[in-house]
Amino acid sequence: MGGLTVNNNINKELSKKIKSSKTQSTSTRRSFLKLAGTTAAVAGGSALSAPFISDANAAAGHKWKVQSTWDAGTTGYTLFEEWCQSFKERSGGELSIQPFAAKSVAADNNALFDSVRNGVLQGMNPFTLYWAGKIPASVFLSSYPVGPDQPAQWDTMFYGLGLLEKAREIYAKFGLVYVGPIQHDANIIHSKIPVSSVEDFKGLKLRVPGGMVSEVFQSFGASTVSLPGSDIFPALEKGTIDAADYVGPAVNWDLGFGQVTKHILFGPPGLMSVYQPVDLMDLTVNKRAWDKLSPAMQQFVEDQVKTYSLDHYVSIQKRNVEALKKFTDSGSTVSRMGQADLDKFRQAAIPIWYKWAKKDANASAVFKIQLDYMMNGIMGYISPSDIKGQSL
Repeated sequence: MGGLTVNNNINKELSKKIKSSKTQSTSTRRSFLKLAGTTAAVAGGSALSAPFISDANAAAGHKWKVQSTWDAGTTGYTLFEEWCQSFKERSGGELSIQPFAAKSVAADNNALFDSVRNGVLQGMNPFTLYWAGKIPASVFLSSYPVGPDQPAQWDTMFYGLGLLEKAREIYAKFGLVYVGPIQHDANIIHSKIPVSSVEDFKGLKLRVPGGMVSEVFQSFGASTVSLPGSDIFPALEKGTIDAADYVGPAVNWDLGFGQVTKHILFGPPGLMSVYQPVDLMDLTVNKRAWDKLSPAMQQFVEDQVKTYSLDHYVSIQKRNVEALKKFTDSGSTVSRMGQADLDKFRQAAIPIWYKWAKKDANASAVFKIQLDYMMNGIMGYISPSDIKGQSL
């Protein structure tokens, strides 16, 4: 708050100068304003790192409660907690965020969505895909089977090809503001029995997030169930499920998966997952809470989300390397799908892409952005023959 005191003193000094001499020379005015600007920039560094607090309401500070779908104690939640707790200092006191782990305020995902809409919570940090039942387009706001599979491709679509604007348009209908995507990891499969190809999915009792991902695995004969992350360990331990998709090695090690499974399935070399290679999270905020921020502070939050997305992703990838060694040292084996499996996944997935894209106009619009990108010569993921007979 030291920067605020200095700025107030500058404003008082400026007022006195204006009252005492309305006829001061141009050179004098310029000298004073130059001095004021220099002093504000030096004051605690806050003028450089956060928007200027321009009124008493903003100076009093906004306080948000934001719940993540990360479980307490995991690598993901630790990073999220640190980020939230840095906001008060970064914003010069204008915005503070109190973080909550999964189930802390809202007991499940449906309750989380409604709690943010109703203002019980001001924001949430969910896996975007979780809203497939409420917002069909959300299956295309995070990666899906054999779609765009690199983090940079998703950043390009959101920040360069209009996907962010479309997401905000969709969320606005629910009284929510989709602030931005947050990169974290791919999803991998841990199993109690060996799984190395699509043929091994037949009869497998598998936890997946639902939606399009579930349907693709079902097409290969898997029996799928949707469970929150905190319920996966006991389900594996009891044998209720044979295998579970969840995030990457770092968080899955934190959750104890190495104690109840001995097999890990990745995609082909260079691709951790063929079914959810870029499992995006996001920051979504109650619109009323968002509108209380100044435009400068809204831009500041957007910029912070972009920065956090990179930090979050890189930090988790580093810890993945460390965690995978822990898995293998404790006896887990790693298998990889081959190119043939990838081709079979794409063949099974494409009709399901179109099925979900036709659920409503928003889903079609979002998918069209991605389809055009995948068919562009830059990507070359999809050819006209791949989608022959399909239409939106």
